[in-house]
Amino acid sequence: MRVWPNDLDTNAHMNNGRYLTLMDLGRFDLMIQCGLAGLVLRQRWFPVAGGVMVRFERPLHILEKITLKSSICGWDNKWLYFRHDILTGNTRAARATARGLFRTRGKSVPTADLLGAIQYTGPAIDPPPSIRQWIQADELMREENDSIES
Repeated sequence: MRVWPNDLDTNAHMNNGRYLTLMDLGRFDLMIQCGLAGLVLRQRWFPVAGGVMVRFERPLHILEKITLKSSICGWDNKWLYFRHDILTGNTRAARATARGLFRTRGKSVPTADLLGAIQYTGPAIDPPPSIRQWIQADELMREENDSIES
């Protein structure tokens, strides 16, 4: 991919929202690779992002070539956790951790049902320590919001 003029912010580097859009595409690509695309349509499941943590390491400028590497780096009963790296050559420009799930008929699809649907028989992949700490920080942030609203 390349950084195009419509990807830029007022500082003439890639807009932070554009990183998230590209990462959405990375998750969609993973969905296709895992054989989920047809199943999702048939089951009327729809993907939902539940949060993202991004670390910007260097700016990306107009016409710069970039590569997006996306992977599933763990899961729990509710969420799939993804790692996204945006690279220029071998240099990382940004890294993000995202979590997502599928919903249908007003409820979340359990991860076990999702894994069964794609006939995954490998071992469970526990989220790495950085994600476990993010989960804890996210819970604290949710609790802080609850106390502000009351």
